[in-house]
Amino acid sequence: MSRGKIYVTDYEYATLEPERMEVEKLGFELVPKQCRTEDDVIRECKDAVALLDQYAPITRKVMEHLPNLRAVGRYGVGVNTVDLEAATENGVCVLNVPDYCQDEVSNHTFSLLLACARKLPVLFDQVQAGEWDYKVSKPISRLRGQTLGLVGFGRIPRMVAEKAKAFSVHVIAYDPYVSRAEAELLGVQLVSLDALLETADLISIHVPLTKDTHHLISVDQLKRMKPTAILVNTSRGQLVDEKALCRALKDGRLAGAGLDVTECEPLEAGSELRGIPNVIITPHAAWYSEEAERELKTKNARNTAEVAAGFDNPAIVNHAVRGKVCLQIRS
Repeated sequence: MSRGKIYVTDYEYATLEPERMEVEKLGFELVPKQCRTEDDVIRECKDAVALLDQYAPITRKVMEHLPNLRAVGRYGVGVNTVDLEAATENGVCVLNVPDYCQDEVSNHTFSLLLACARKLPVLFDQVQAGEWDYKVSKPISRLRGQTLGLVGFGRIPRMVAEKAKAFSVHVIAYDPYVSRAEAELLGVQLVSLDALLETADLISIHVPLTKDTHHLISVDQLKRMKPTAILVNTSRGQLVDEKALCRALKDGRLAGAGLDVTECEPLEAGSELRGIPNVIITPHAAWYSEEAERELKTKNARNTAEVAAGFDNPAIVNHAVRGKVCLQIRS
C-alpha cells in the first residue's frame, strides 16, 4: 500500500524514471503534472504529501490548500519559487540540491567571461558575414593581470576563482556571510560590493535571489563599474536590472555582458538585450550536463521522499521548520 503521493508539479525532462525509482523505494507513488500557476498546483496536487518543483509557484495559498503537504523539493540550488516563511509556519520542509552542477556552472561562467573578453561573437558574426578582419574586435586587453570580482563566494564562485588562477587573474570577492580569513585561505581578497564594482575588470554574480538581492545590480551599481568592465550572470536573472544594463551597454558605459539567465525566461522576442553586439545570452544552460541532470533528479527525489517519510535531511533549507515537525535521524 502506498504511503502517499509525491507530485512533480512541472518539469522539462524527457523522463522521470530516476525520480520514480527513488520515490518508490520509500513506498510513495510519483504523480507527474504540468502546473503553471498556484491554482493549478492546488487543483492538481491536492492530496500531495510532497512536491518536486521546477518552476511552479509554491505560495502560502498553495500550502494552506494542501493539508497533507510535508515537503517541497526544488529542482536546483535556488528556492525562490517557494515561500520559505509560509513553509516554515505550515510545517513544510523545503529542500534544494546544493551540491550539483558546480563544475558545469563554473565552467560556463568562465566560458562567458572568456568569450566576452575575446569578443568572440563579434568576430564570429563578421566571418559569417563573409568578412575577415580582426580589427572589428578592437580593443581587446590581455587577460593576465586583470581583476575578477565575484559577487558571492559560495561553492560555485570558489571553483570559478580556482579556474581563474590558471589565467593569472587576480580574484576579489564580496560576500557578507564569508569571513576574511576563510577567503584568504583560498587566495581571494574580500572587499565591499562598491569596492568590487569599482575595481574589477570582470564581474561575475553568484548570489541567491531574495527580497534583498532583487536588482542587486542596477543603475547606481552599473555607474560604479569601469566602462571597460564585463558583467556575467549565471545565477538568477532578477539580480540584474535589465533596463539599466541595456542603457549602460548602449551608452558605452560597460564593455560587455554574458548572461545565462534573464529577468523573464524565455527571453521575450522584443527584449532590448537582443541585437546588442557585445552581449552573449545562453538559455539558462549553465547547469546542464547529462551527469548533472541525473544527479539533480535523483537527489531531489531521494531527499524529498526521505523527509516525507519522516526523516531529517541536510538539504532542508528552512532550518527553523525543525522546531515544528518531528523528524527522525535515519540510521
